[in-house]
Amino acid sequence: MMWFFLIVLASVVLYVVSIYNKLIRYRVESENSWSQIDVQLKRRHDLIPNLVETVKGYMQFEKDTLTKVMDARAKATGSGDMQSRMKAEGEISGLLGRLMAIWENYPDLKANKNAMQLQEELTTTENRIGYTRGHYNDVIANYNALIEQFPSNHVSRMFGPFQKKVFFEIPEVEKEVPKVKF
Repeated sequence: MMWFFLIVLASVVLYVVSIYNKLIRYRVESENSWSQIDVQLKRRHDLIPNLVETVKGYMQFEKDTLTKVMDARAKATGSGDMQSRMKAEGEISGLLGRLMAIWENYPDLKANKNAMQLQEELTTTENRIGYTRGHYNDVIANYNALIEQFPSNHVSRMFGPFQKKVFFEIPEVEKEVPKVKF
């Protein structure tokens, strides 16, 4: 009878340890996923001033859009918490999309090799951000589910600061279908 009790106790302890380790693994993976997004966002932040400087001579009538892009960049780089940063980054994405749509109205700009190279780099960076954002959200979904599911929810409450994490959502502006006028 004593052996049976020890085997059950050892099984429970091993199960709790495995859940705890899984929680740690997901937390570390979510932090790694965010750092991958952060690398791409840093790359985008570095490209924006060059882009604005290159296009401002061509886009005399679009100074408001260029100013908004730079203001959004300043908000994103200066934001303290993750949620406000995600919101600011979403705003940048929407404004850059609008800037790229306006870009099409300037044939001289489209002929500028430096501007086209910057546009290509920015497009590539935006694609990478989209991919890494999707991976981050997948990891966060698994992490948040583990925190809420039984019995891992009890382990997460007992052993540590396992807090639900926020998804990197697409802002409403980006969800809208762009309007193209011919």
